[in-house]
Amino acid sequence: MSRLLIKLGGTLLDAEDSRLRLAREIADAAPGNEIAVVHGGGKQMTRFLAERGVESQFVNGLRVTDPSVIDAVVKVFRGSVNTDLVTAFRAVGARPVGLSGIDAGLVNAEVLDPQLGQVGRPVSSDARLLELLTHSGYLPVVACVAGDDSGKIFNINADQMAVACAASFRVHKLLFLTDVDGVKDSGGNILSTLTAQQCRELIASGVATGGMQAKLESACEVLKQGVGEVRIASGARAGIVKELLDSANIGTRIIA
Repeated sequence: MSRLLIKLGGTLLDAEDSRLRLAREIADAAPGNEIAVVHGGGKQMTRFLAERGVESQFVNGLRVTDPSVIDAVVKVFRGSVNTDLVTAFRAVGARPVGLSGIDAGLVNAEVLDPQLGQVGRPVSSDARLLELLTHSGYLPVVACVAGDDSGKIFNINADQMAVACAASFRVHKLLFLTDVDGVKDSGGNILSTLTAQQCRELIASGVATGGMQAKLESACEVLKQGVGEVRIASGARAGIVKELLDSANIGTRIIA
């Protein structure tokens, strides 16, 4: 039996047909595996705020999260996006349980940078709830919201959330399903395999920036914490989950 964590980007979850296809693929992979899902929802969050006349502000790619925005974070990430995804899993016969990092102290966080407000950096993760659920045949679906022991709520980058959960859940593979086909070199070619050192070189040279830089940094961190393999691939490709679990040469495989 293999233990997996699959991180789904918010863009993939915006359309019902995409949610249902991914839910079906993950549900089909569940027999014989213990799987947990972490999801983002940044696109949905930006739209929610814009509809209410609130302009999203970003610093180094992270959303500035004041008290009014953290309220929206809970409503969107833990509310509508999580519920839509859980509903999709139920529609394909899975037994999903919607969670956030706040539940049972799954992920604790602290302030990342005061200028960002309530944006958090994961500092610890207790995966006992994930283990309890997966051992009983349930599928944990985790929104990227965390807390601390004093009752604060934090907006967490979904890649960092996935790393925290994957490390404490002691997964064999962490899959980042995103809107790109994989990690590209300076010529735009997909790199099929990378080491952690090569990831750092891509970042240092300015080839990997923005969201891809964040994913590579997350991959390096989770490999240091004992996860055996990270895969970055396009979630828009039909059949992608089975192909990645079958070790097909798709996307980018990152190893220590």
